Amino acid sequence: MRRSRQRRRGLVASDEEETTSHLRCPARVGGDESGSLTESGVGSPTVMAARTIRRRLHHGDIDGKRNEYSDSSGFDALNEPLLGNNNHGGHYNYKGCDDGGEQDWDDKKKEINLHWTRLFANLIAQWSQWLANIILGSGSVLGRFLPISSIASNEQDDPICLCPLQEERYRNLRLRVEVQFDGSRMDHQDALKQLWRLAYPDREIPPLKSELWKEMGWQGCDPSTDFRGGGYISLENLIFFAKNYPNSFQTLLHKTEGRRADWEYPFAVAGVNISFMLIQMLDLQSVLPSSKAGVRFLELLGEDEKAFDNLYCIAFRMLDAQWLAKRASYMEFNEVLKSTRNQLERELALEDITCVKDLPAYNMLM
Repeated sequence: MRRSRQRRRGLVASDEEETTSHLRCPARVGGDESGSLTESGVGSPTVMAARTIRRRLHHGDIDGKRNEYSDSSGFDALNEPLLGNNNHGGHYNYKGCDDGGEQDWDDKKKEINLHWTRLFANLIAQWSQWLANIILGSGSVLGRFLPISSIASNEQDDPICLCPLQEERYRNLRLRVEVQFDGSRMDHQDALKQLWRLAYPDREIPPLKSELWKEMGWQGCDPSTDFRGGGYISLENLIFFAKNYPNSFQTLLHKTEGRRADWEYPFAVAGVNISFMLIQMLDLQSVLPSSKAGVRFLELLGEDEKAFDNLYCIAFRMLDAQWLAKRASYMEFNEVLKSTRNQLERELALEDITCVKDLPAYNMLM
């Protein structure tokens, strides 16, 4: 019994020692492509399995494909972020590079096509402008007879084409707008006296500083202090109104129509405010008007040199009608003036208007 136990212990120890020797010295085990051992001549199943896994990892054959890569993509690759869900071996990178190259080439072709499109568009625009300058340019006989229907909305920033006659009249109007009233100038003093004669033909002209000027609707005894907003053109407008539409002028001056308020608007100062409102509405302080009403006014200016002065008279008559309709008082003057401007803009936007006298409100002057 004792001997059989010792024999069994010896066999177990020899087996453990043989197994331990194989596990301790994996580097000594070498083999050819068939997997046979060269040193001990004994083929261990454990070692064979380990060598097979190492050889497949080395050849990248996990998914059954025989594409070989270097060992540098081993454990270090596990620290890289995943590039996508369909990343098998190295196929993702090569395919990605091919798709990127094709995408870059498509983008370049699109940029080239866009570049040529812009060039042709700019060339066509330059040719159109060149042709317009020839037809509507200064000194062109044909330009004097062509309508300016090509005038575009200011919202699109399109160029405004003017015939020479319109250019001259608009330039003269802007020069008038820039002149400020100067009480020290004799021609300005004479114009103020002329207004008095037209307003009160049977009365003697008062001094330039007198309380009598308040009867016409000036705020103080010196009318020259009330022209600051409208300038000298507002005095010219009042004179034009008195000369060309004397009945309407006298009606508004003396407030003979309708049910009047206890605190009425001052006639002369209201006239100065109307001139200022028209200058703003028509954008006359700009090289070319940018408002829709201003662009339309240029068309009317081509038909009537006194378009601004006639529009002033219409606006004054319109303001008085708004005043009566609203039963307004002095403190509501600005609201009435705003309503007058809105009505003027609506009438200027009508399609069948070719001159100022075609405006519906012009009938109030007759």
